[in-house]
Amino acid sequence: MYALVVDHSAPGRLSIGNVADPAPDPDEVLVKVAATSLNYGELPKSENVAAGTVPGWDAAGVVERAAANGRGPEPGDRVVTRGRAGGWAELRAVHVDELAVLPDTVDFLTAAALPIAGLTALRALRTAGVQPGVRVGITGASGGVGRFAVQLAHQAGAEVYAFVGSKARGEGLAALGADHVLTAPADLDAPVDMILDNVGGSLLGELLDHMAPEGKVISIGATSGEPTPIQPYQLVDSRLTLIGIQTGDSTSADLAHLVRLLAEGRLQASVDRVADWGRAGEIAMALINREIRGKAVLTL
Repeated sequence: MYALVVDHSAPGRLSIGNVADPAPDPDEVLVKVAATSLNYGELPKSENVAAGTVPGWDAAGVVERAAANGRGPEPGDRVVTRGRAGGWAELRAVHVDELAVLPDTVDFLTAAALPIAGLTALRALRTAGVQPGVRVGITGASGGVGRFAVQLAHQAGAEVYAFVGSKARGEGLAALGADHVLTAPADLDAPVDMILDNVGGSLLGELLDHMAPEGKVISIGATSGEPTPIQPYQLVDSRLTLIGIQTGDSTSADLAHLVRLLAEGRLQASVDRVADWGRAGEIAMALINREIRGKAVLTL
């Protein structure tokens, strides 16, 4: 089959190559992929990623072969899938606990944008204990995770402070549920109770001085690439909790919940760029260079 493979000589370190078809385990289905999405954290950014590797966390398509153990969807079912790799290919083997069946009203392009970004936002807010009335700061709010987090926090009744790198990148966030769109912690009108941090660096270090006592910081990533200057007494004096999270496994129930929100029109996937997978290197570079707001999706 054809797949996007790591190629350090190609633009974005990605090119289309020919690889062996996946061999599903008994608890995996085989999916014919129609669309995938790119996430900043999975892009090959250095020689440390082995050439020939097939990346890809998110993919949507049609089940070609059901799981041998009898669990999960049947051939012909439309699904969205999440995995640790292998999604950027014509065929994907994926565990039945890492997918959700799609209703006809949710297309593959929209679904492909959902898994990692949507699940990360959902589980980060759950870990933070978001509830009505709390003030939630979201850094990198114009990105894939950030845009889902803004919507989900708003739906939970929180007052949402969306932090972006520029006013231009903040366009559209108010319509998604952001009560305040800010470019610097100094613009805050009140301390925040929670921070969902995608950026790290000096922004996070400064935000710690703008948190209410007993506040929680959920660290998702550090896309700034900067060292993060945290002084111990920033945490101690206000009794702050700093928690690092990843998406985790056994995502089917949460994926199904997010799919329902999409189908009901209560969640937007914010797909900013759609391209054929032959342009993967170009789109990967655009994502790395912060030229994309929301999600980038590739079609096969």
